[in-house]
Amino acid sequence: MEQQPAPDPRPAPDAPPVPDPRTAIETVFRLESPRVIAAVARVVRDVGIAEELAQDALVAALEQWPRDGVPDNPGAWLTATARHRAVDLVRRRENYSRKLQEIGRGLDTAEPPEEPADPDDIDDDLLRLVFTACHPVLSAEARTALTLRLLGGLSTTEIARAFLVPEATVAQRIVRAKKTLASRNIAFEVPYGPDREARLGSVLDVIYLIFNEGYAATAGDDWLRPALCEDALRLARQLACLMPREPEVHGLVSLLEFQASRTPARTAPDGTPVLLEDQDRRRWNRMLIARGIAALGLARRAAAGGLPGRYALQAAIAACHAHAYRYADTDWASIATLYGLLAARFPSPVVELNRAVAVSMTEGPAAALALVDALTAVPALRDYHLLPSVRADLLSRLGRAAEARAEFERAAALTASTPERHLLLRRAAESAESADRY
Repeated sequence: MEQQPAPDPRPAPDAPPVPDPRTAIETVFRLESPRVIAAVARVVRDVGIAEELAQDALVAALEQWPRDGVPDNPGAWLTATARHRAVDLVRRRENYSRKLQEIGRGLDTAEPPEEPADPDDIDDDLLRLVFTACHPVLSAEARTALTLRLLGGLSTTEIARAFLVPEATVAQRIVRAKKTLASRNIAFEVPYGPDREARLGSVLDVIYLIFNEGYAATAGDDWLRPALCEDALRLARQLACLMPREPEVHGLVSLLEFQASRTPARTAPDGTPVLLEDQDRRRWNRMLIARGIAALGLARRAAAGGLPGRYALQAAIAACHAHAYRYADTDWASIATLYGLLAARFPSPVVELNRAVAVSMTEGPAAALALVDALTAVPALRDYHLLPSVRADLLSRLGRAAEARAEFERAAALTASTPERHLLLRRAAESAESADRY
């Protein structure tokens, strides 16, 4: 019998690389951790402990999944593991009997009640987590940092970069926020009546921040994080059902619907970001645009003739883009006017930077450059990569290619997003080629 050659243990030259199990597990955890933390916080009533138990579940996954394989539903596996550890923790406490009365005897089941106990209630652990993290006992900065940490899955480094503050400052805010919530025995719930209204502004702000982190990630290799966008949009829609008379809730829903409609056209097949002017608008989701228009109408009716809020104004700006089937058809005059109203009512250097972009399309890049140059002295924008990015674009349109290249390179050095850095460096190279030609 002819002897068969021994199989070559080496992978074939064209075989795809074997993914690192640890990287895959950490990616799953980053996507699922908000739901895991929210589910566990419902049991232990402490967001700090809930986050620790979620981390314990991650450690268990790192130990078991490479050996046993990734489960069919990794999110459910992580949640069940963390919940079981939460139940064990509660049972070990000396006041276990009291806790059982508070929480109920259904600790071992992962399923929530089928119907809310109150018609004004909503049985959503993520929404409970948002309202808990936005409790007024916390400062506005602490609410934002804690929510981005728990629901956005951002590290302290990423949050610090997003808000242009030292990493140590963010870490202290998060630690103090957890301790404050625990020491005050803050209920893990969606509050009712005046308490709900008192927290609404902060809740809207953090939902918007979560969406933005999914829409254009501040750091990492992925330009988009769709799961965050989906969670934020779902939470905003649920708030609209809970509070149908609040115009700003509908304004936020409208804004997120419009922004989410562009997602299919915002990246090239290789993941590279696609600028607004280069997007194929046939790929924009017309169903989401229709929902955005409807929500904007609800916001205006709920306002009953009053002044539009911050999110309603931004939604109106997004509607101008949505109504234009081509970039050249954009109503920049209306957008510039709306940004002027937004800047007057809710002044912000970032709003001014966006207004400058609209001004460049109505009055020309020179007029806009004067506005942008005035913002270079604003301390909050010192390390904000979009400031040199916008300035570079204006300089490029004015034919000042060498200066544009330097600004694109500076913007690339400031961003922590790998896809955005590549885009900015590509534009810097294009500016260099243009400068060489002239």
